[in-house]
Amino acid sequence: MLARLLAALSVLLCSTAALAEPVGYFQVEGVQYDESVPAYEDHAGYEIGERPVRMAEMVSYLRRLAANSDRIVVETIGYSHERRPILSLIVTSPENHANLENIRQTHLARLEGRAAPDAAPMVLWLNFGVHGAETSGMEAAVPVVYHFAAAQGAAVENQLSNAVLILTVPFNPDGHTRRIDHVDTFWSYADNSDPNDAAHDLWVEARTNHYWFDLNRQWLLLTQPESRAWVKQWHKWKPMLSVDYHEMGSHSPFYFHPGEEKRKNPLIPDRARDLTYGIAERHAAYLDGAKHLYTSEERFDNYYIGKGSTYPQINGALGILFEIGAARGGAVQTERGLVKTAENVRTQFRTALTSIQGALDLRQEITAYQRDFFAENARSATSGGWVFTADGDPERAARFVRLLNMHDIEVRTLASNVTAGDRNFAAGTSYFVPMAQTNNRMIRGIFDRVTTFEESIFYDVSGWTLPLAYDLDYAKINRTPASAGRAQGAFQSASAPDVAPYGYVFDWSHTYAPRALGRILSKGIMARSAMEGATVRTTGGEVKLGRGSIFVPFDRQEVSADEIHSVMETIAAEDGVPVFAATSGLTPEAGRDLGAANIFRIVEAPKVVLAYGDGLAYYDAGEMWWTLDYAHRMPVTLVRKADLGRLNWSEYTHLILVGGNSKLPEELTKALQSWIKQGGTLVATRDAALWAEKAVLGREAEKKDAEGEEARQERLDFADMDVRDAQDVIGGAIFATDLDTSHPLGFGYSDRDLPVHRNVEFTLQRPKKNPYAVPVEYTSDPLLSGYASERRQQEIAGTPSVVAERMGQGTVVLMADNPVFRGTFAGTEKLLMNALYFSGLIDAPRGDYSEE
Repeated sequence: MLARLLAALSVLLCSTAALAEPVGYFQVEGVQYDESVPAYEDHAGYEIGERPVRMAEMVSYLRRLAANSDRIVVETIGYSHERRPILSLIVTSPENHANLENIRQTHLARLEGRAAPDAAPMVLWLNFGVHGAETSGMEAAVPVVYHFAAAQGAAVENQLSNAVLILTVPFNPDGHTRRIDHVDTFWSYADNSDPNDAAHDLWVEARTNHYWFDLNRQWLLLTQPESRAWVKQWHKWKPMLSVDYHEMGSHSPFYFHPGEEKRKNPLIPDRARDLTYGIAERHAAYLDGAKHLYTSEERFDNYYIGKGSTYPQINGALGILFEIGAARGGAVQTERGLVKTAENVRTQFRTALTSIQGALDLRQEITAYQRDFFAENARSATSGGWVFTADGDPERAARFVRLLNMHDIEVRTLASNVTAGDRNFAAGTSYFVPMAQTNNRMIRGIFDRVTTFEESIFYDVSGWTLPLAYDLDYAKINRTPASAGRAQGAFQSASAPDVAPYGYVFDWSHTYAPRALGRILSKGIMARSAMEGATVRTTGGEVKLGRGSIFVPFDRQEVSADEIHSVMETIAAEDGVPVFAATSGLTPEAGRDLGAANIFRIVEAPKVVLAYGDGLAYYDAGEMWWTLDYAHRMPVTLVRKADLGRLNWSEYTHLILVGGNSKLPEELTKALQSWIKQGGTLVATRDAALWAEKAVLGREAEKKDAEGEEARQERLDFADMDVRDAQDVIGGAIFATDLDTSHPLGFGYSDRDLPVHRNVEFTLQRPKKNPYAVPVEYTSDPLLSGYASERRQQEIAGTPSVVAERMGQGTVVLMADNPVFRGTFAGTEKLLMNALYFSGLIDAPRGDYSEE
């Protein structure tokens, strides 16, 4: 009996390892390998393909290879939100390592034409694992590093002598760990390649980082620590080639750049595509020999400059995207046969080698291309540039300065006032970005508004004019103004407030005013918000405050004056919000004294539920979570959509529903309506706003065809579908809105012009009999940057962007757009915070307002 059990166990163990591949599977034919260099299975105890490569084991293996090789140096360039390391490995010959900093400086001089083309080795960059769900995108780093640690012979020595390889791995350690934990949770001894098995069923949650951000959209936006780490390293070296590894649907074959010919950002020279095709021929030669299916020059674009394969191209390098059909849980049965992790890893590894050798084969052409790229930048540079400021919110402007600096863009502080675009830009609080600098194409990509396109199909967003996203006042100027030196955009603490005799006040316009208010309310301190602008007498003289400003009186507090003062000192130091010590409740304006209950109304601490999962868009939910938790330190209760019905709603004040499948069961919808009528607030964005408009507010869509006649359906060619469909799409564009700054949702804004990001086609209805319920409305000519068809522009013009109205004692706030899109739209971020803190300040009209 025991013998039979052992035999059965042996069969199971053999079955488990059937998909695993030893180091020999990844070794290049004809290349000798140093046997003293440990293979991954010798280090971790399992082979690639047998189990998912665990993060800690991979990191320790790469560090071990580097520690015992004179070809590899490893450094930790950053950490994820969950404190996992991001490694950068520099791989080159020992001789180059001994002269590495000089090589880097010479390379930087070469690209600007200040050193000879052959004065330094080529600098080549390989990205491994930006998407956590994409197994081979990370695990391919293992055979790549092993190869360059162990391979012997003239070919590898030549590569190492003539190139400095920079490998960044893993790009997304938190997402990869989530994927590995999931696969291990559902791992089985018997191989199960059924795509319906749970081991293969994880995508967005593992694809993203801790806050569910797609890090491959972060090269431009840089809100996450992972992207900040690798972009800093990228600009330190400014490589000549950048390779990006991904996976796609399991049924798809292997893909490599160049992408769609017409879907290229016009700031990228055509020559980049030609050179990429030259390298692609090397990939094809290997794949032909291996009898692999593959494709190129289709589907994927190079338009949005914030992706890993496009960002390099706007900065003077070649960018190559690799996509392979995913095996996910280890092996998946597909229409093209069994897709295995080990085989995917080997394909990604071997195309890393063809990328490196292809670049070396085209060394003269690529070197000349990079030099010409920056020479053309120098020729196109002008004496002017861009000026910008953020009225009343220095941190928002400083945040933009920090972003530009991370992209190696010089920013200067204005030393004298500048008038441009009918606006005044004050010295000291305004900034100038000169066009006469090395990477001015990146400046154009960030600042230019683009609304016309050769083709209207986009893999990602079409509009990303970042000064609009930050709601900055900005203008182009044709001269170089006086400046007071390079701006760093460092966070600025405010001066500590005086000890107040009466109470404390601060303005709501500052970026971190909501965080400051959260500190106050979390300490049990009562606070009031201004419904109108007011002038307050303080120890520093009279201070003018705008709507939404916060007043903390000493009267009726259960917290001592000393404790309140300590909180105010923290606010000034850590939030940068100027706090003023009020000396009297009497103000210069009649009827606006600090005790006027209709002017200064009590604000309560929100207790927020953020729904996620079960069809809700993870990206949207993650961006909300990051904004509230990370940026504003507001506690947020995350609840799966399917579990909302289990909550005791009396314990919460706000529910946030984001885009995606936001439909709630009928019973839960009725409970939600009852909760709102008793004082709760629903904040619904994108698709959720459309659902709530009908299901919660009971507002039916109006029929547009008054005659009720059905139009005859036109017959079209199937081949025209993509282009025809695009005529009705909004390609992630930026739109102009008019903001009512007197409305509680408009508190803290300095003017009525508010750019918003929009990527949905529907429009919200204007509430009847409540002309105050639309605090934000699209203008008559709304498109600012990006693509939207004429039809969509006309449909959107003049419609509500935000609807906010009372429902019983509660409030419903509908936002057609995501106000914190990719954690970057600092301009509309305050709309969300106002909806959470000031929803109770929104009043219902008492007059009789007919439709006329």
